[in-house]
Amino acid sequence: MVNKVGKNSPGMKVALDSLGCKLNQAETELLARQLASDGYRLVASPAEADIYILNTCTVTHIADRKSRHLLRRAHRQNPDTLIVATGCYAQRAPDELARIEGVGLVVGNGDKPHLQRILEELGYTGGTVTGDYSGFRTRTLIKVQDGCDRRCAYCIVPLVRGKEQSLPPGEVISEIQRRTAQGYKEVVLTGVNIGSYDYRGINLDGLLKRILAETSVVRLRLSSLQPLEITTELIDLWGDGWLCPHFHLCLQSGSNRVLSRMRRYYSRDEFEGAVALIRNRVPEAAITTDIMVGFPGETPAEFEESYDFCKRLGFARIHVFAYSPRQGTAACRFPNQISDRVKKERMQRMLMLARGSAMSFSRRFFGKGLGVLFEGQSGGVGSGLTGNYIRVYTRSSDNLTNKLLRVRLVEGYRDGVWGEII
Repeated sequence: MVNKVGKNSPGMKVALDSLGCKLNQAETELLARQLASDGYRLVASPAEADIYILNTCTVTHIADRKSRHLLRRAHRQNPDTLIVATGCYAQRAPDELARIEGVGLVVGNGDKPHLQRILEELGYTGGTVTGDYSGFRTRTLIKVQDGCDRRCAYCIVPLVRGKEQSLPPGEVISEIQRRTAQGYKEVVLTGVNIGSYDYRGINLDGLLKRILAETSVVRLRLSSLQPLEITTELIDLWGDGWLCPHFHLCLQSGSNRVLSRMRRYYSRDEFEGAVALIRNRVPEAAITTDIMVGFPGETPAEFEESYDFCKRLGFARIHVFAYSPRQGTAACRFPNQISDRVKKERMQRMLMLARGSAMSFSRRFFGKGLGVLFEGQSGGVGSGLTGNYIRVYTRSSDNLTNKLLRVRLVEGYRDGVWGEII
């Protein structure tokens, strides 16, 4: 299929979706920008697209199922569209995805950066009228690192993302400058493991210092860190107010025995030490985490250890998920796999704790004024996030989108807090 374009002709219409981590979201955003600049027209739905691209996730069997569902739905909505599956699921099981009815192209992570060229070689070309990515003008995600050299027993990511590699600081800074010039007020740095950033001797501390010195970004947020990457030198960078007081630290389990079987490289005490360092130097910081239930061999006592540890640390948010066997990882061969029934029970308990923990964190700030970057507005109610990741709603006759305003937090509301503009 060849798209013949003439003078001032629009190009192929493309719809993009992304599942999983912020790194996937950052890569999808970058691809959208590249396609728009080459004359492709970005649309919201596969139903109106010539090309549908799904950036898949494969970290759990649920992520796999969601990917298959979206691909099949796209084919039902528009049997004539070219359906492209890319990302981690495409890297892990390309033949499996290729067998799904309607999927016309499967592109692994290695070829994902070249997807635009691959489409053009197939005759799916852009137009002569180039455009700009007109997506979300409030928060933007920028990839600074990829890959992981660790081999945690449960994790498929090193197998589908490869070895660690970091982008040059100059490239990162140039991209931030472009995004801020377009009106973005918050930049989120993302990668598989950004704490391991290392480009020719420049570590994450050095990268952040350069970003703060060489860009005009209003708010800078980090996507995720590991507990042993929290150092005094790193935390001291939060003193200037540009870095959002929000730290996502991956816990996975609050039991030392489970952490050992997971092949994690820290203990409960080391994790708690990182939390204490953050709270001592950045008192308003939100500390969020991931917690896994049902890892092979997790006893009732070990689950209770994990539950009690999370309760005591008082996380601002907890992402709870059940262990999912992934072929190629060590843990899928471990004995004493936990039943789905037990996983579900433990999930429910941990989710209840997560909801209570989030509410308790938000209540600490009732009556206080915090900066809120508003993301959008519907029915006269705007919503956005504080620097420490509290969702805030407020009523306004003005369009608050992409405005950074000081808001007094009043009371709990929906999934966050109701506030009043000061």
